Amino acid sequence: MDYRSDTFTKPTPGMLQAMLDAPTGDDVFGEDTTVNKLEAMMAELFGMEAALYCPSGTMSNQIAIKVHTLPGDEVICSSLAHVYIYEGGGIAFNAGAQVRPIEGDRGMISASDIEAAINPDDVHKARTSLVCLENTSNRGGGCCYDWEEILQIKSVCAAHGLKLHLDGARLFNALLSTGQTAAAYGATFDSISVCFNKGMGCPIGSVLMGSAAFIKEARRIRKKLGGGMRQAGYMAATAIYALENHLHRLAEDHHHAKMIAAALLEKEFTGHMLPVETNILIFDVKGEWTPAKFRDYLAKEGIQVMAISPTQIRIVTHLDITPEMVERTCKVIRSME
Repeated sequence: MDYRSDTFTKPTPGMLQAMLDAPTGDDVFGEDTTVNKLEAMMAELFGMEAALYCPSGTMSNQIAIKVHTLPGDEVICSSLAHVYIYEGGGIAFNAGAQVRPIEGDRGMISASDIEAAINPDDVHKARTSLVCLENTSNRGGGCCYDWEEILQIKSVCAAHGLKLHLDGARLFNALLSTGQTAAAYGATFDSISVCFNKGMGCPIGSVLMGSAAFIKEARRIRKKLGGGMRQAGYMAATAIYALENHLHRLAEDHHHAKMIAAALLEKEFTGHMLPVETNILIFDVKGEWTPAKFRDYLAKEGIQVMAISPTQIRIVTHLDITPEMVERTCKVIRSME
């Protein structure tokens, strides 16, 4: 029972068969028909002009940031954003840009936060050129942006000539949880990255979307980063399969997370827990329990969780977590003293 991340999923039998059946070609030459199909599907779903298949969400994000900025520019994002703390300093390394991190709330930042952080047109200041949002917010416990706040952020960006990128690693979780639509996101953001290697259950893969001109330049940057793939259709087939079979089942992951949260909230050792909106639980342990002690106790029961800070544990539900596993996990938690 591995709750450390939704990246630990394995391909289902149907997904493996889709890989075997996939027609392929050389994607660098634009001749992989399965990759082309996936890119067209995603562009149509989000109502955007074009899409680009990449090996990872980190690469998708880094490509987008590179295309949207010039060296010496400044990028506004949350202080908890994946692009800021989990992508190896890629904004500085790949784009030569710096970051203006905003505290925000659970990894989400507001329109007023952003407006206050925009640099004036002053030679002493870095040129603010890009805002990056993350939905759902990983370090925010899988929380989802309010749509009206996103629209206000878009208005601020438009007023100041800023581009708006979405790290939508778990965007499908957010869409299912909030009832928002992919098309609305496509009409609002300049670029969107969506991962298939998390809740969607694929081994690898992310799709970056934007205008035709943006994706043309993104393809060039992907090549420079070593992301040009050949018979990538075998992997792209897993994403097509996930789109056709795994979207609606994300609700099961959300339900499982809430079940585990309910069991934890019965215990005195559970401290503050971030609101559980999707498939991620982040909570404090207190008293005699430390994150390491909690993690090691569950490991002896065959349950793997992650300690992410001196006080916090993270649990992530996903495709490979069954109802029976959740029942077993809740039983073990309720037995803990």
